Amino acid sequence: MNTFTLGLIVIAYLLSLAYLGFLGYKKTTNTSDYLVGGRQMNPIVMALSYGATFISASAIVGFGGVAAAFGMGIQWLCFLNMFVGVVIAFIFFGLRTRRMGAKLNVSTFPQLLGRHFRSRNIQVFIAAVIFIGMPLYAAVVMKGGAVFIEQIFQIDFNISLLIFTLVIAAYVIAGGMKGVMYTDALQAVIMFGCMLFLLFSLYQVLGMGFTEANKELTNIAPLVPEKFKALGHQGWTAMPVTGSPQWYSLVTSLILGVGIGCLAQPQLVVRFMTVESSKQLNRGVFIGCFFLIITVGAIYHAGALSNLFFLKTEGAVATEVIQDIDKIIPYFINKAMPDWFAALFMLCILSASMSTLSSQFHTMGASVGSDIYGTYKPRSRGKLTNVIRLGVLFSILVSYIICYMLPHDIIARGTSIFMGICAAAFLPAYFCALYWKKATKQGVMASLWVGTLGSAFALIFLHQKEAAAMGICKFLFGKDVLIETYPFPVIDPILFALPLSILAIVVVSLLTGRNK
Repeated sequence: MNTFTLGLIVIAYLLSLAYLGFLGYKKTTNTSDYLVGGRQMNPIVMALSYGATFISASAIVGFGGVAAAFGMGIQWLCFLNMFVGVVIAFIFFGLRTRRMGAKLNVSTFPQLLGRHFRSRNIQVFIAAVIFIGMPLYAAVVMKGGAVFIEQIFQIDFNISLLIFTLVIAAYVIAGGMKGVMYTDALQAVIMFGCMLFLLFSLYQVLGMGFTEANKELTNIAPLVPEKFKALGHQGWTAMPVTGSPQWYSLVTSLILGVGIGCLAQPQLVVRFMTVESSKQLNRGVFIGCFFLIITVGAIYHAGALSNLFFLKTEGAVATEVIQDIDKIIPYFINKAMPDWFAALFMLCILSASMSTLSSQFHTMGASVGSDIYGTYKPRSRGKLTNVIRLGVLFSILVSYIICYMLPHDIIARGTSIFMGICAAAFLPAYFCALYWKKATKQGVMASLWVGTLGSAFALIFLHQKEAAAMGICKFLFGKDVLIETYPFPVIDPILFALPLSILAIVVVSLLTGRNK
């Protein structure tokens, strides 16, 4: 595809985003519009926005690279994304969240829990965790998009990162939730179309049928690199050896961390409060499931099968050709697919990045502007929308800076870190707000503290990857992790922090409930 045609495609895409962002801006007349779309969003738009927010560039570039390195085991995450992230999230969490949000007249996740438990401290604490922790997640999503553009079009990383960050900033700051969800819906359609084409064209590229390709992928198990065999890798169609380092990484970090952590993602929870009725929310379940199983399932499948392509064209498996896992999918698309599809796939990656980033920036801005500033400055509510916009701008700048500090192979891991923290810190309190009337605000605060500090402690002192990278444990105690006995260094922090957080909310709530 020549540069002129590519330029026209990109310009048409950006103009479409600009129009939808402007449409959101024109329809935003108050704080409720800016935060929850006035609770009048179309259910189809809501479902597409939910799916597009869920599936970021980290899922496509990062987790696709993980599939290329370690195989089809990551498809369990696809199942959890669909079953937990949509079916359970919509039916068992979303319906009650929408009703509670309307009853309490709240517009954000921190407000939902804060007002339900009648505690300003709970609201501010959750908002602070979001505002401090989410920039890491946003930064890895930004890196995912920028890495793909760099690989496909040989554009300087700094320029590509700056351009699409500015585009996101424009429509999020101006259009609020309506601008975010309108653009999300368009981006979801682009993502779905690209993944559907990839799924059907993949086998044509390989020159094999479904059964033949998957059988051949099984047969090349002896070609697993020695460094991965040592971690428990048994081939691209088999799970790692149970109890091996790779098994713990795949199961506890990626599958459980992301699969469960999605239930307590503030930027996803707020989507439930944007529709007018429970009936409309139910309509989104099928759309969300269908969208996720195609988009996520296709890229995980393509990632694993890319080894056959690399073996055929380069004489080695994916990780032997591309050392950086985060760059495998961009390289594969660039080499295996037609030029015109590479251009469209760039829009897919941009769409995935922008849809997730716009929601993250909106959530961070709402946390600092509405949940923190608005709590302590109630007389300033007439200026609240502008304060939230400033919060969005600050969040974008912080995430942009962090993006330059990230190491290689961080995209998938960074996503699971934040989602794991959200699960440990927020999920017990969120579940109890919806289903357990005996939960007290003291129990919730205890759970929030235990979940947050437990996650941080495990990341700094127990989990090998993060602890060794940060070096704090090494500086204080002379070793990378406090407990060196296997398997403690490879167990994800969520398995330490989440049970403790659940225990804290139950025990403290029962104790404080008796003292009333």
